[in-house]
Amino acid sequence: MRRLKVLAITGASGGHIFPALGFLDALKNKDKNIDILLVIPKKRTTSHIEDYGCKVNYISVTNIGLRFNAESFLSIFMFFKGCWESLFIILRFRPRIVVGFGSLITLPMVSFAWLLGIKTIIHEQNVIPGKANNFLAKFTDRVALSFIQTREYFKNYQKKIVVTGNPIRKELSRIDKDRALSFFGFNNDKFTILVMGGSTGSHRINLEFFKAATTMPDREKLQVIHLAGTGDFEMLKNSYKGLNSKVKLFSFLKSVQYAYSAADLVISRAGATTIAEIIFFRLPAILIPYPYAYKHQLSNAELLGRAGLAMIIEDHEFDVAMLKQVIGELISNPQRLAAMRDHYNNAFLHSRNDLLVDETLSLCNFVRK
Repeated sequence: MRRLKVLAITGASGGHIFPALGFLDALKNKDKNIDILLVIPKKRTTSHIEDYGCKVNYISVTNIGLRFNAESFLSIFMFFKGCWESLFIILRFRPRIVVGFGSLITLPMVSFAWLLGIKTIIHEQNVIPGKANNFLAKFTDRVALSFIQTREYFKNYQKKIVVTGNPIRKELSRIDKDRALSFFGFNNDKFTILVMGGSTGSHRINLEFFKAATTMPDREKLQVIHLAGTGDFEMLKNSYKGLNSKVKLFSFLKSVQYAYSAADLVISRAGATTIAEIIFFRLPAILIPYPYAYKHQLSNAELLGRAGLAMIIEDHEFDVAMLKQVIGELISNPQRLAAMRDHYNNAFLHSRNDLLVDETLSLCNFVRK
């Protein structure tokens, strides 16, 4: 019996790449003899992919703009170039199954796999599915969902649907809180806030939180882990110097499990991977959904809001005064924070990586030796 080969294809953002890495981690743990290939765009927001021990191929697909200009013409050319690269990779690697994690890049790879009779499964991270997965659902063998609420968007494909949750990277294990606080040189008698804006940071959250942190009463009782992204890092580094609070500032924190384990509260955008990680660490949250991209983030945030796990500030309402008010309400009400954590016991939210792995292996009729 020839060795099982699994090809995972994912878009450029951390929200697509990190679930793919979580899936591949779990797949390797299931059977180290499985031959794995990860395919991603040459231009991406997440670096050091090779550090995760994956064999990686790159293709040329980029997003295609709506305006007809030189840039969009180049994007169309790169898309078709990426189509040929996708076909070449499939013919060379000869996978038994292709697993797509969304974005335009998955269209040619999953479509070619379907035409060649190769098993396919797509994974949707958000509550509202993306256009690529909406299109591919009719061709693929399985549609894996992070949230059961997404079923209503695939009404014609109910027999294909499995709810697997959103895969989490293996390094994101829960850590004893005292140990996590010690990692940052923090005390356990202060309130710890984790601020972040996704894999590249959020300029808006960075600025508004900094203004709030500098003017909040009793700010000396706070300690902050701020994941700023690269764009605002130097500006915030200089600005935080005069602040009478403990702040640990990072452009990117690979060991983010320490930040999640130390935090009493998260302030963040509401990308699918961020939501999955907040769920995994069972954290109360203030979510400011990114208002564009078909309102994917608002739907993700509302799922946690309805379950009592998060407070939501929509982008058009988000300012210093609102942020200070909501932070103050939560800090002064520890019973409410505890209740938000307790609500995780009743929420139907998956965070098990092996569900998607088991579904993938089942499609291949794979039996471990």
